[in-house]
Amino acid sequence: MAAAGQADGGFSEIPIVDLDRQAEEAALADELRRICHEVGFFVVVNHGVPAELTDAVFAMMRRFFALPVDDKLRIDKRASRHFRGWEAEGAEYTNNRPDIREQIDVWTEWPARPADVTPEYLRLHGPNQWMPEELLPEHRRLTLLWFDALGALARRLMAIMSVGLGLADGHLDAVFGGEQMSLGKFIRYPPTPPGQMGVNAHHDAGFLTVLAAGTTPGLQVQSPDDVWVDVPVVPDSFVINLGEMLQAMTGNYFVATPHRVITATERFSAGYFHGPSLDTSLDRLPLDESFGAAVAASPHHGSAGFMARREETSAGVADMASSYKPAVYGEQLWNYFARSYPDNMATHYGADSSIGDSTG
Repeated sequence: MAAAGQADGGFSEIPIVDLDRQAEEAALADELRRICHEVGFFVVVNHGVPAELTDAVFAMMRRFFALPVDDKLRIDKRASRHFRGWEAEGAEYTNNRPDIREQIDVWTEWPARPADVTPEYLRLHGPNQWMPEELLPEHRRLTLLWFDALGALARRLMAIMSVGLGLADGHLDAVFGGEQMSLGKFIRYPPTPPGQMGVNAHHDAGFLTVLAAGTTPGLQVQSPDDVWVDVPVVPDSFVINLGEMLQAMTGNYFVATPHRVITATERFSAGYFHGPSLDTSLDRLPLDESFGAAVAASPHHGSAGFMARREETSAGVADMASSYKPAVYGEQLWNYFARSYPDNMATHYGADSSIGDSTG
């Protein structure tokens, strides 16, 4: 395996990776390892997801977001104690600031647990909210096809990353457990008002994100030298980035890279956030010591933190500088909902609903 290496400088562009390289799997694995260590974002082409499916999903989104508000409220997220459904612009908060976008959130479905089950994160299991067929034809069918197709792409990327990390190609998939929880977001951004963000600068909370970014620019990634780099618009591609869970499991060798959206015109995107079972441990993977040495030699990687929890932000902790590290994926998700949807969390579970303390 190639040496783990180190990287602490900035980057000026987002790499584009061609996945149609079956005969070069080892070289591809090393390339992705390097990109995930140095940048944390890349664009994939020749990915195997049918363009017709992506087009159909975007057409479905446009139909939904053009509906009157009264129709959208049929799947109002505020009515779901599992945090699923439609939300209006400004309903989600990032770093205590509203995001100027509307969206539908859909999660992998598992039977609902009691509202008082412990640990608390098990309360996230439950049903989605689906639009009536006469108002949004094929909402459920297209969404499930989307989950299947992007889940397959995510598992392929995980296998390549596993090899790049010196592990067996099925290692990451094996630790994901039997009740895997992934998220789909169907998003509409209006033109971003001055001084605000479509989505404020943040890390993704999960493991691996697969984003159909659409045809409108606006997604930006923060380089370690504090420069914001535009993600290119590439036809029939997906933007891939890493979440805080993968950062934790690699001991900061891979880091979640800050990103945001600012758009001058209406923008649509569809995200898929590949996740494991809620009880999956965030313990470090059994990596060669060279990976730890690379982190120790890099101030950027060594100091990489997590998104601050709501009470930490109020206490003055920087947006992405939390030292608190959840033990399992479910705790990570529960804290995401507590900071992003404080009103929903208070309605269904009480005002003080985050897990853990700020000392970590």
